[in-house]
Amino acid sequence: MAKRKAENTSISDVLKDFIQKNNLETGLDKVDVKAAWSNVLGPAISNYTTNIVLERDTLFVQLSSSVLREELSYGKEKIIRILNEELGKQLITKLVLR
Repeated sequence: MAKRKAENTSISDVLKDFIQKNNLETGLDKVDVKAAWSNVLGPAISNYTTNIVLERDTLFVQLSSSVLREELSYGKEKIIRILNEELGKQLITKLVLR
């Protein structure tokens, strides 16, 4: 049975501790990346996005428009920087558009 802490702790601290102890951080990062993609790039680009996969430090984004893929490829570094700022940590180092 888990030990009980004598002092008062906030719910956010308890949840962070639970996530770290159970190695749930990578799964939550994958969900957060999908939400960040739609928040940062907006609904127009999200409509053309068919799949988003985060593997290690590489974000794979599948787009249904080849024209949009070409346009986004010019600003990969900026997109990576903005997504990492939205996520609050250096999670993505490479962006692959398909």
